[in-house]
Amino acid sequence: MTTAQEERTDEELKELAERAGRDLEDASALEILRWAADTFGGRFCVTSSMEDAVVAHLASRAFPDDSRVDVVFLDTGYHFPETIGTRDAVEAVMDVRVITLTPRQTVAEQDAEHGPALHDRDPDLCCALRKVKPLEEGLTAYDAWATGLRRDESPTRADTPVVGWDEKRRKVKISPIARWTQDDVDAYVAEHGVLTNPLLTDGYASVGCAPCTRRVLEGEDARAGRWAGRSKTECGLHG
Repeated sequence: MTTAQEERTDEELKELAERAGRDLEDASALEILRWAADTFGGRFCVTSSMEDAVVAHLASRAFPDDSRVDVVFLDTGYHFPETIGTRDAVEAVMDVRVITLTPRQTVAEQDAEHGPALHDRDPDLCCALRKVKPLEEGLTAYDAWATGLRRDESPTRADTPVVGWDEKRRKVKISPIARWTQDDVDAYVAEHGVLTNPLLTDGYASVGCAPCTRRVLEGEDARAGRWAGRSKTECGLHG
């Protein structure tokens, strides 16, 4: 049997992901993450936008007591102070290892090369430089990564598998709470006292970079506050 630390080829990882996606479709989030811990060990991480720490908390329960799961956070340089505060609180109180990734350029350096407020003129390029590229580089040490994607968040996420193959990065991509609803998230947060971003109680349903995020209006889906007024709905991390 392949051990958690044994190197696997891309084809082996892809086959593993496709099989697990079928086998674990009806499994609980904790069961999915226990499978990930057993299968990948230290070559697995959780990515978090620090909107909340639900998946990080679940993963901390799934990993053995003598090891801590890596929680990867992208510091774009444009985050709300509340988001940075949530990251610092997660690092301080949860039994996880927070790893902060940063873009190659500071905001000032990017402004000097591309002009100020690139996020207003070309948000796709801004996301590529400050999110997509740093994550690709940061994931090189891992075979699998977990996200907090949920099918109920928006039409673009309705088909999210609990375990799938990330073709672009050649990684196993795990979405353990894909089948959850917002009510499920709220119940888990209340039961376990999980840290959440304070902006979630201030009209924000989804928290991204400050220049590209607004409060949502009544009746809008959770992602409506991201890149409002544009056709853009995703930053590129998830397709």
